[in-house]
Amino acid sequence: MGFKIYTKQGDDGKTALIGGERVSKHHSRVESYGTVDELNSHIGVVRAQIQGSAEESLLSEVQNDLFTIGSFLASASGSNQKLPKALDDAKINKLETEIDRLTAILPPLQNFILPGGTVIGAQAHVARCVCRRAERLVVNLRDNEEVPDFVVMYLNRLSDYLFTLARFLDHSNGGNEIIWIANKD
Repeated sequence: MGFKIYTKQGDDGKTALIGGERVSKHHSRVESYGTVDELNSHIGVVRAQIQGSAEESLLSEVQNDLFTIGSFLASASGSNQKLPKALDDAKINKLETEIDRLTAILPPLQNFILPGGTVIGAQAHVARCVCRRAERLVVNLRDNEEVPDFVVMYLNRLSDYLFTLARFLDHSNGGNEIIWIANKD
């Protein structure tokens, strides 16, 4: 039959980390892995709109990587629970390779741009912003608790990839980049 979705264990405003420690639902670990989960959902929206492409295939890998990151973030400091294998440098290198590949297709970036060239491009920008928030929350968590270095590095590079992907999706779907015009009055 599977497992029940509701457990009633969080009705007191607390949740269990991997390892069993119970913390407030606004604990920095919960905020961090919750935001990574939110990011994963936004990436799912982008992915659903570009099925069959090389970019969709990479986003599928990214979604799995984010679950791995979430498991590390949801693990109590000092927990001896077995976690998935940490993401290695090859994962970060793959994002960099894709950034370079997409950048070679795009016109040079010469201005700040505003989201909105296309709906799919704007959605990738939303994912980028959520990724940056996740990164900020994880860095804050790392200031007080142990967080593996690969988590921050991956989120940092992923936000760069999502920015480049947003530009690529605008470009390949006939959208124009919207240039930010500074108010000089």
